[in-house]
Amino acid sequence: MNEGELVRRAQAGDTDAFATLVTEHQRFVYNLAWRTLGDAREAEDMAQEAFVRAWLALPNFRGQAQFRTWLYRIVTNLCCNRLPRLRRELIMIGEDSVADVPEESSADMTSAVEAEERRAFLHRQIEALPENYRLLVTLRFQQELPYEEIASILNLPLGTVKAGLFRARARLRQALRDYEQELPTAHLDVSGVRPSDVEAR
Repeated sequence: MNEGELVRRAQAGDTDAFATLVTEHQRFVYNLAWRTLGDAREAEDMAQEAFVRAWLALPNFRGQAQFRTWLYRIVTNLCCNRLPRLRRELIMIGEDSVADVPEESSADMTSAVEAEERRAFLHRQIEALPENYRLLVTLRFQQELPYEEIASILNLPLGTVKAGLFRARARLRQALRDYEQELPTAHLDVSGVRPSDVEAR
């Protein structure tokens, strides 16, 4: 059964269909809340509330966007309610954004350092980012969402999303350069960051 049929059945009151949708999305919903809020317990509460709200609002879902876009918008709105400054910080990205933000490089980030060590380092650096950048990085690299979908989820201009991701990646690249200097035997190519390097642990 495809997701569209599951949604239609859930809208008709089929709790089993909705439970299947929860199972398919619960890992990312939790990780999105956790990455943004930085607290596991709050993320669990936020994920549960998001699914409760989704169930209650499901009759109003008209399919104008993908179900995941609609669901992730609920999660991010809850996060913005929990962290009022988050919405302001996301909007502020666009206020001083530069024109023609470069697209992401397709080059892989390779390293003589073990992949697991690199991922652990990147996770620490992502956790240290401000909430607005953590949110963008999670949507882009953990779930591999396109820019346009992220803009729709966050209700932000496309240029703001691109600028925010560009700046977040710049911070991560600088952190990796500093990391390389502390490991003289490692040779890091930091021209790009793969989704697999920043996926949920």
